[in-house]
Amino acid sequence: MIYLYFGVLICCFALLFKCADWFVKGASGIAETLKVSKMIIGIVLVGLATTAPEFFVSVIAAYLGHPEIALGNAIGSVICDDGIAMALAAFIAPTAILINCRTLKAVGIFLLAIDFLAYFLARNGQIGRAEGFFFILILVIYYIFMIKGHKSNIFRTDQENEKLDRKHPMSLRRSQLKKPILLFLGGIVGVILISRVIVWSAVHIARFFQISEIIIGLTVVAIGTSLPEISTCITAALKGEGEIAVGNIIGADILNILWIIGVASIVNPIKVEVQIVNFTFPYMILVVVVMLIAMRIGCRLGKIKGLILLFLYLVYLLLTLSLFT
Repeated sequence: MIYLYFGVLICCFALLFKCADWFVKGASGIAETLKVSKMIIGIVLVGLATTAPEFFVSVIAAYLGHPEIALGNAIGSVICDDGIAMALAAFIAPTAILINCRTLKAVGIFLLAIDFLAYFLARNGQIGRAEGFFFILILVIYYIFMIKGHKSNIFRTDQENEKLDRKHPMSLRRSQLKKPILLFLGGIVGVILISRVIVWSAVHIARFFQISEIIIGLTVVAIGTSLPEISTCITAALKGEGEIAVGNIIGADILNILWIIGVASIVNPIKVEVQIVNFTFPYMILVVVVMLIAMRIGCRLGKIKGLILLFLYLVYLLLTLSLFT
């Protein structure tokens, strides 16, 4: 039976990247047609879509009484997104990924603030329903800010607006939206369904080798549910759509904290060992800080910076295995 799980895993990886290709094309097309910054599309739209597997897995895990998997999946996914997805995107991209530092400054500060807030609230080993509702409220305010920011053009340069005006006149926008929307929806549905099958097979493989539940949550499930971000980032980087890759990861990091932990704790208050909290949250913050600093230096993300992020993830895996096995 174990060979079946491995076979399913390999086949799903191949299908996943094809769906991610549609997904990136659709997101890029929507951004250009609506004259929205691709980084904002990545943070809001792509980030929300690619975190769907984490959301469903964590909420179901909380409902079924497995808080370690719910929390481990959310925190592990942030570390995985930054340490694998962003790292591979930077390493694979044909040229260094250019960063919109004006957007990064505002969103980066917000990301760090909610990471520290989540750690502060979880230090007693519990995230209750009140904290969950508070996270959702912050998320709503965040989206309102992003929408208002777009309307006032603070996230788009004059050069970007002029270029997009020439490429997509107002009269053609509605007709041009059909194809990118279909690509986007078809891509994300495929990514989510295939990712779910990957998680199913990966969990069975982990259980076959008698790996503990917290390890499954922090590593296997986190990697599995982060596959949409990983595949989307790699595909975007290869296509020269670095802004979508960066926006996707930052958006996913924010949603993993506010949306996924928030809703999971509302469904069933999350209780975990303080030792786990004091390891996972600080390491997550460390990886996020390194990623943001790497992006801020020179407003670009290249291969060396990608290798540093990947190294941090490998250290995380070793520490996790040594502490919780």
